[in-house]
Amino acid sequence: MSTTAPLTGGTGIELEIGGMTCASCANRIEKKLNKLDGVQATVNYATEKAKVTVPEGYDPALLVAEVEKTGYTAVLPAPKSSERGGTGAADDADHDPELISLRQRLIGSIVLTVPVIAMAMIPAFQFTYWQWASLALAAPVIVWGAWPFHKAAWTNLKHGAATMDTLISMGTSVALLWSLYALFFGTAGVPGMTHPFEFTIAPSDGAANIYLEVGAGVTMFILAGRYFEKRSKRQAGAALRALLELGAKEVSVLRDGAEVKIPVEELAVGDEFIVRPGEKIATDGVVVSGSSAVDASMLTGESVPVEVGAGDPVTGATVNAGGRLVVRATRIGSDTQLAQMAKLVEDAQTGKAEVQRLADRISGVFVPIVIVVAVVTLGAWIGAGFPVAAAFTAAVAVLVIACPCALGLATPTALLVGTGRGAQLGILIKGPEVLESTRKIDTVVLDKTGTVTTGKMTLVDVVTEPGVDRAELLRFAGALEDASEHPIAQAIAKAATQEVGQLPAPEDFANVEGKGVQGIVDGASVVIGRESLLADWALTLSPEVAAAKARAEGEGKTVVAIGWDGRARGILVVADTVKPTSAEAIAQLKSLGLTPVLLTGDNEAVAHQIAAEVGIEHVYAEVLPQDKVDVVARLQAEGKVVAMVGDGVNDAPALAQADLGLAMGTGTDVAIEASDLTLVRGDLRSAVDAIRLSRKTLSTIKTNLFWAFAYNTAAIPIAALGMLNPMLAGAAMAFSSVFVVGNSLRLRGFRSVAKP
Repeated sequence: MSTTAPLTGGTGIELEIGGMTCASCANRIEKKLNKLDGVQATVNYATEKAKVTVPEGYDPALLVAEVEKTGYTAVLPAPKSSERGGTGAADDADHDPELISLRQRLIGSIVLTVPVIAMAMIPAFQFTYWQWASLALAAPVIVWGAWPFHKAAWTNLKHGAATMDTLISMGTSVALLWSLYALFFGTAGVPGMTHPFEFTIAPSDGAANIYLEVGAGVTMFILAGRYFEKRSKRQAGAALRALLELGAKEVSVLRDGAEVKIPVEELAVGDEFIVRPGEKIATDGVVVSGSSAVDASMLTGESVPVEVGAGDPVTGATVNAGGRLVVRATRIGSDTQLAQMAKLVEDAQTGKAEVQRLADRISGVFVPIVIVVAVVTLGAWIGAGFPVAAAFTAAVAVLVIACPCALGLATPTALLVGTGRGAQLGILIKGPEVLESTRKIDTVVLDKTGTVTTGKMTLVDVVTEPGVDRAELLRFAGALEDASEHPIAQAIAKAATQEVGQLPAPEDFANVEGKGVQGIVDGASVVIGRESLLADWALTLSPEVAAAKARAEGEGKTVVAIGWDGRARGILVVADTVKPTSAEAIAQLKSLGLTPVLLTGDNEAVAHQIAAEVGIEHVYAEVLPQDKVDVVARLQAEGKVVAMVGDGVNDAPALAQADLGLAMGTGTDVAIEASDLTLVRGDLRSAVDAIRLSRKTLSTIKTNLFWAFAYNTAAIPIAALGMLNPMLAGAAMAFSSVFVVGNSLRLRGFRSVAKP
């Protein structure tokens, strides 16, 4: 890996790499690119991509040439808007030439190899010239079926390198060459020759043994492993491709008052376009005219459509569920929320975690060591006086069993599946190193407004004077407040509409600066606002209602008084309410062994009241925005490993300071940019899901690595001692890769704690 400092002001280039067959290939390309002046590269075997940072003005052709000199292919990715139909069609398994070739070779190898194995294993099938029939069937498998391995091995040899393909090519080729020697120059070709299938190696005359079933069987098993690896990589990337396919393909733009249908790629910022009911919104924008409900479930997971009207922002790829909208485009192409989400997912899948770097380094030196072990095994057996056949078989078994495909796949497949599943659940993981941060987290700092609470004012209580009807009070209050644009007024008007229905229109409405509003509703002269406004009208609250007002204000809530026709009629209590799922989320965070901490700029009373409601014991209140980062730093100084969850601009420094930053996707772009994880939904339970998924993905990686290391460590000595038939070694090696891929794909079954 390159150890140079990150480039500043560099340009990011992405290359699609072809011809890689294992993690060792990715290592070699990465090292070659990193030797170029000013170049930093990360090559990922699973995504078959290289992310390269180069100085401004650097010619990408130099990168492509360097990769090709290494023996592989490299191309710049086709634009998303090309006629290939974006990433979905290009990556479709049915149109992948490499996958098609693998499938053809696998099917052909199965058809030819099964009879060869059957004849070698079952003496009853060994007719007079069965060994020659085996040669006719096995030779095409070992030459044509294993051709990708031979080709890769030759390419690597020209560059003085050895990879897993070198082991496969050597093992199968030597099996074929030895069999040819035994058939033509030994006694294996005589009519009626038989040899029983055995699990262990028995000393024998090497000239009487053929290993065609070994060469063909190993080829078949490894082809199967490669094929299913390739398919799994396509499946694991499905979430990203689905994200990219969500967007609209065409859009109706208003040009000189007329509608013109154009491809969405031609849309420009400032263009106004029409969205009819049932259509996808083409890009991020602001509603110019019309009102409707927008279904954003495909992006946010929220099942309830959001009501929008003139001036409201809308997101590209969401669906217009109601009326006709005219929208002005504010962000297009790679700037849209959808594109940024997809980029976050892709970046996370292309990056490398610390555990993956370790696996890459080990696999880079593993192959030459295995070849040395195989040669030593061969020499030791011959030197100990065993038959050449026994020595040869043990050496081939070492070569076959050692192929560290599982090692190369352990991390990238888990990252692919884990980050893809996260995207489906609305959890965007910015980089694989984030996964390792979640393991150490012990404290979660939660911003109050917009994170634990809704961030919106809501009517929470109505206290009436004796003899006053609650519905009448709400009707009068709602009618007057509906004419005001103040957030508190709108909260009251919304609650009144929901409870009593349509509100009457007020007359002689007037705003009393800093105190409230007044007007006439259904012939009654109504005043609503601060208690001082009622006092101006000589209206006084009763002791009981005044006490209720004092209690509510003591809890940090906002109280509005109302009166009409010469009497005070009651109070309305408004507050920023706790999200319905916050208490459940806090309990789940505690169950993960985390200590929740509430951080807010509100007063102590409000902070402790909210904390008590959701079950948080540790509270930092009356903290200025710029001081939030200091609280996080103080906790870290105490030895805590801190995660921070926030949504506002003022949370951004704290999110960046924290060991793990989680931004609510309903918050600001600045907060999202400063975070490590973005939670698309505003539900705090998504933070629980994010930590659970990250830990589960890391656990899967560790399980995969343990399997790969333990497997090779245990199997190589067994093979070297001659206790493992090479064909069984090939089957076991292929199974280890399938196990790793299958274990990673289990992450697709990860379930959210948030039940819809």
